[in-house]
Amino acid sequence: MTKPSLAFRPAVLAFSALFGLTLANGAAADQVVVPVMNQADRAQAELPRTGQSQADVRSRLGDPRQVQGPVGNPPISQWHYPTMVIYFEGDHVIHAVLKPKSK
Repeated sequence: MTKPSLAFRPAVLAFSALFGLTLANGAAADQVVVPVMNQADRAQAELPRTGQSQADVRSRLGDPRQVQGPVGNPPISQWHYPTMVIYFEGDHVIHAVLKPKSK
C-alpha cells in the first residue's frame, strides 16, 4: 500500500483552515425570497403534458403568437401563448410554464 502524496497536503491544510475559520465566525447565508405565482392559477390552467406532440398542442390551443427556435442538438423550440410558454424537444413537449400576470 502506498502513502498519500505529500503534494496535496498544503491544499488540504489550507482548505481545512479556511473551513474552520468559516465555522468559527458563525457564517450565515442571506435568505433569498423568490415570489411564487398563485398555485391555484396553475392548477386551473390546463398546461400541456410532457410528451404531447406539437400537433396535439396546436389542435387544443391554436397557433402560437410567437415561435422561437429550434436551436441546438437536440433541437429545442419555444411556443409563446398569451398565458404560457411551451418548450419542445423535437416534436414533443418537455416543459410548459405560465407567464407572470401583468399588473
